[in-house]
Amino acid sequence: MGRLDNKVAAVTGGGGGIGGATCRRFAQEGARVAVLDRDLAAAQRTADQILAEGGTALALACDITDRAAVDTAVQHIATEWGGIDILVNNAGWDVFKPFTKTVPDEWAQLIAINLTGALHMHHAVLPLMVATGKGGRIVNIASDAARVGSSGEAVYAACKGGLVSFSKTIAREHARHGITVNVVCPGPTDTALFADYKLGAGNPEKLEEAFRRSIPLGRIGQPQDLPGAILFFASDDAAYVTGQVISVSGGLTMNG
Repeated sequence: MGRLDNKVAAVTGGGGGIGGATCRRFAQEGARVAVLDRDLAAAQRTADQILAEGGTALALACDITDRAAVDTAVQHIATEWGGIDILVNNAGWDVFKPFTKTVPDEWAQLIAINLTGALHMHHAVLPLMVATGKGGRIVNIASDAARVGSSGEAVYAACKGGLVSFSKTIAREHARHGITVNVVCPGPTDTALFADYKLGAGNPEKLEEAFRRSIPLGRIGQPQDLPGAILFFASDDAAYVTGQVISVSGGLTMNG
């Protein structure tokens, strides 16, 4: 028996580090996993890994900034598997530079991917969850930048902070439907996004060492460090947990 047996899960950014690790863990726990990513080849690699391990998955190209693309992907999943029980909004993107060095076009793209894209997914999936009468689980992947700020990530932090507040509001609005909404905030994690962040700092090795020294557990997070917390919120173990935020950061941030 898996913790997600007979559940259908949709994961955005499923071709990336955290997203891919989450898709694989969900499949191991018995879920049928829809791997959504703007990069179809990356999504297919994740789906192929799941299929090779005996799980059930399908890969879908989906640009979450495009509402029509979101609707098409959600309808495909609903037609294929009858609905969506679990939604993980994981897709994200960042520009690493001081705010005054950024330009409005960059703000627009950051907002479209990190905030509006998640709104699109909620708006498309929530009516399906409500209609089934079976409840549902939504897990939004934000960032510790949303909780404590992060130099060089002002607009990204604003988007992720907005996602936290949005999640709490949706948790209130849909509690009566048995739908829970919770947030996981990764700290520094060894993903392509973090690699870009280090390059933007100009001295990647020095920055990574500084992070390592500041993390009480003494290492940079790995993608496989995140799925356990995400799985908890997605499972029936968290049936009485909603509107909550957890940091997975090796202790880098410990505020309540």
